[in-house]
Amino acid sequence: MTGNILIKLFVNFNNFHNRTPFTLQAYKRFLLDLFEFFAHYNDFFTNTHAKIMPTTKLLNYQFNAINNSQISPTLVFIHGLFGDMNNLGVIARAFSEKYPILRLDLRNHGQSFHSEEMNYQLMAEDVLQVIDHLHLSKVILIGHSMGGKTAMKCAMLRPHLIEKLIVIDIAPVNYANNGHDSVFAGLFAVSKAQSETRQQAKQLLANYIPQESVQQFMLKSFDAQAKEKFRFNLTALKQNYAEIMDWKKGFFNKPTLFIRGGLSNYILPEYSEQILAQFPQATSFTINGSGHWVHAEKADFVIRSIQRFLS
Repeated sequence: MTGNILIKLFVNFNNFHNRTPFTLQAYKRFLLDLFEFFAHYNDFFTNTHAKIMPTTKLLNYQFNAINNSQISPTLVFIHGLFGDMNNLGVIARAFSEKYPILRLDLRNHGQSFHSEEMNYQLMAEDVLQVIDHLHLSKVILIGHSMGGKTAMKCAMLRPHLIEKLIVIDIAPVNYANNGHDSVFAGLFAVSKAQSETRQQAKQLLANYIPQESVQQFMLKSFDAQAKEKFRFNLTALKQNYAEIMDWKKGFFNKPTLFIRGGLSNYILPEYSEQILAQFPQATSFTINGSGHWVHAEKADFVIRSIQRFLS
């Protein structure tokens, strides 16, 4: 397609260049062909780049189809840091009768492969690789925290594939690189002590992480048989933490919903300008009385807000 437009542009340029006398109609035709070429040029290279995957490894995933899978878009759920595909399970189940559901473990999490490299370009390409593997043509992305940033990156890489985007308690901005210092300290304490039971691990975590809910969240990934005692790749997450907190600006001009926990500081009012610059069709919904894990604390409210957005 782009090659044909390029040939037509070249022919028309020669005709325009050699034509005497000069005509305004010829000039307009040449400009229209030029604009058409650059429109297809941008689309061609955007989609080609997005389909070049850096690895043949496939993320661990679970896909549940429904009878009208060819009609309804697939909802893709992407978990956050230290999590796995089960973290958004309650939300996913609420939509499983109406939509096909795809849940997956990001690299260095859950049952997916481990890698020393980790950034949003790679994580987005990992997710898109699964989508391509399943031959999905219509997709709505739902991501929490790090998964929200991954979803945003996917939408920017493949805007024609993504119909809508839902981002839970994260913004397209850079965050401080010390936000999880105490969490990492507790996790490495468990790893160093080679804890054999969840109770032993919990006692160590409590020395660094006072919140019971955060302790329990981390313990969901505890694995006494794992080298570092957790299913996630603790060393790689720490080494790539600056990349996880980072963000490279992009653009996605389709319906986007940002769900914010009222007690969370991840989506602040001062981020509004940056959000709208990158997501012009963005709307937001605040769930009062909830923190960063809003999908776990107020699942019913999250489900209702998503239902309204999808309808």
